[in-house]
Amino acid sequence: MARAYNFSPGPAMLPESVLLEARATMLEYGDAGASIVEISHRGAEFIDIAARAEADLRELLAIPADYAVLFLPGGATTQQALLPLNFAAPGQRADYVLTGHWGATATRQAAPYVDLNVAASSEADGYRSIPPVDQWKLSKDAAYVHVTANETIHGVEFRPSKPGGHAFPDTGDVPLFADFSSSIASEPVDIPRFGAIYAGAQKNLGPVGIGVVIVRRDLLARAGQPRADIFDYRLQLAADSMLNTPPTWNWYVAGLTFRWMLEQGGVEAFARRSDDKAGLLYAAIDGSGGFYRNEVDRAVRSRMNVPFFLHDPALDEAFLAQAREAGLIGLKGHRVTGGMRASIYNPMPLEGVQALVDLMQDFQRRHG
Repeated sequence: MARAYNFSPGPAMLPESVLLEARATMLEYGDAGASIVEISHRGAEFIDIAARAEADLRELLAIPADYAVLFLPGGATTQQALLPLNFAAPGQRADYVLTGHWGATATRQAAPYVDLNVAASSEADGYRSIPPVDQWKLSKDAAYVHVTANETIHGVEFRPSKPGGHAFPDTGDVPLFADFSSSIASEPVDIPRFGAIYAGAQKNLGPVGIGVVIVRRDLLARAGQPRADIFDYRLQLAADSMLNTPPTWNWYVAGLTFRWMLEQGGVEAFARRSDDKAGLLYAAIDGSGGFYRNEVDRAVRSRMNVPFFLHDPALDEAFLAQAREAGLIGLKGHRVTGGMRASIYNPMPLEGVQALVDLMQDFQRRHG
């Protein structure tokens, strides 16, 4: 059976070579006599897997030594609740910038623990832009400023490397925290600009069920708020992210994905690929004469998640049916926005995007 091109936003497609390697070791890992999902996380085999995964991620993202790396169960939403518990005093102000659905979700997770200040929001224009930094109402005494690097649903992205793109702000002595779930490892990131970045793995880094937190070590000295040991980043770090039994299989497959990305040329290579894929798809949308449209401000269009709409919503189901027949899946837009959405993370090859563009052009000839 031929594998489809999977445009799902997450859980997303994984590199086929990673899946094949994982399959080959599912029954028995090395000479352990058992599968990774059966061996102890405290045994030599898994400790080696975990150490290799961290070393590869550090190399991939150029993570400085003064930043800790945690591998934790759950996705980004879990970390959204844990950030204020670990880094804000009870009732302390925290600034949030909303550029889409996941920024708004982050505020709901944090609201029980902080004096939440929405410093800026593009909700009024349907989350189609990023508010200019000079309009942000930041607090001098905030515990941190939180942004979402790429909005998976609305297709809005901070792009410091793009001419005319929206750069991450300088927040001075207040640390900048960022949800990088859907754009991590797609281009170089200047880690020292941030106090902490976090990401659910199930888009660019590996399978669902595990997340990555990269945090400046000095911030871990903050007392934070009363919390159970399992929610304490300091204790997780002291236990090498194994305070309790971690999702070992997910961690292992994430590690295979890190290694694959390094072998492919690292984030610099994927930055070029991402630009090529996104450029091809946006050109097809913009060149369709209005048959397809993307409503995001062009300066902040996402390279990872491309939402688009057909000129007549009555054609949506026919478009999805033709896509499935062509081996293109996961294109239905989120229930919040409707329409279509193509998620083109690192494992999506250029050939997959070309297949989608060919389909779009054929569908327009049939129905235009």
